[in-house]
Amino acid sequence: MISALLDGYREHIVAAHKQPLFLLLTGFICSFVLIRFSVRMIRAEVRWWPGNITPGGLHIHHMVFGLGFLLLGGIGVFATGGRSPWIDLFGLCFGIGCGLVLDEFALILHLDDVYWGEQGRKSVDAVILGILVTALLLTGYVPLGVVPGQDTRWGLIAVISVNALVSIVALLKGKMWTGLLGIMVPGLSWIGAIRLARPGSPWARWRYTGRPRRMQRAVRRERLLHARADRARTWLFDLIAGAPDKVPAHHAATHRVAERMAARATAHLDAHAARALARRHARLADRRATSAATPVDPVRQDRASLRRRTVRAGRHRTYAVRPTPAAPEPHTSDRHHRLPGARPRPPRH
Repeated sequence: MISALLDGYREHIVAAHKQPLFLLLTGFICSFVLIRFSVRMIRAEVRWWPGNITPGGLHIHHMVFGLGFLLLGGIGVFATGGRSPWIDLFGLCFGIGCGLVLDEFALILHLDDVYWGEQGRKSVDAVILGILVTALLLTGYVPLGVVPGQDTRWGLIAVISVNALVSIVALLKGKMWTGLLGIMVPGLSWIGAIRLARPGSPWARWRYTGRPRRMQRAVRRERLLHARADRARTWLFDLIAGAPDKVPAHHAATHRVAERMAARATAHLDAHAARALARRHARLADRRATSAATPVDPVRQDRASLRRRTVRAGRHRTYAVRPTPAAPEPHTSDRHHRLPGARPRPPRH
């Protein structure tokens, strides 16, 4: 059994000059499995498993180490000219870096720590897609069906162009898996391009807005077929990567966004208050300039200074009581209509 596997490895991998790609795929899968096992142990708070790397309180994500492996593998291949056995070693390093970086693809996409949230499932999608594409390349599939060394023919160019166009249509219809894998496997993207688009896809927004029947069919198909597929996909991803948190993992980021919005509103209000204060100072300066240009009334100035001194001393303002005008005398016709008991007015001389 083992000898048969070794013979097959020598025949299909070593003799076909695919050992660097095989080691890349091996490092890709192993690094993803190991890092997922590690983070699930950390999440379960297992005592015997080492926790996160936090020098000085700074949490270093494993994406940082993945970038180091990617740089080591890429630069090493160019530095050694792709000679054996260095290309095998650097291919393994590059695969390890791919697994570590793509495991945090959602964090790079959202620029937020959504590792255990629903958005974190995009990392698993990216890892599975990367593994499938690498495995297809290892088994002999090449992008768009192009085989190196073939003569350029117009028929082959037409097939490649049509397949690329159909893959783009499948991606626009929301069929990510069939569209991306159709680039590697000609004909697979035709399935996604012919079928109805998903309701939330760009194709549905462009083409189904004025066709309500087709949109209703797409919604029904989404509820029936894609709901089952999504449940199976959720179960598989929970098995591989762990179930997401019930509470959104980005709630702290939401608080940060709210704090930034509050700070912007406060800054806007402060700027508004500063502008109002500047306008007030400008009006006071204009009044002072106007008063300086006009002649000064000494009596009015003394009254103003007296009021200011009174206010500063804490006393109430006193105003001079103006004499009230005398009441007008009644008309001559009213003299005969006096009230009884009223004293008669003295006659005028």
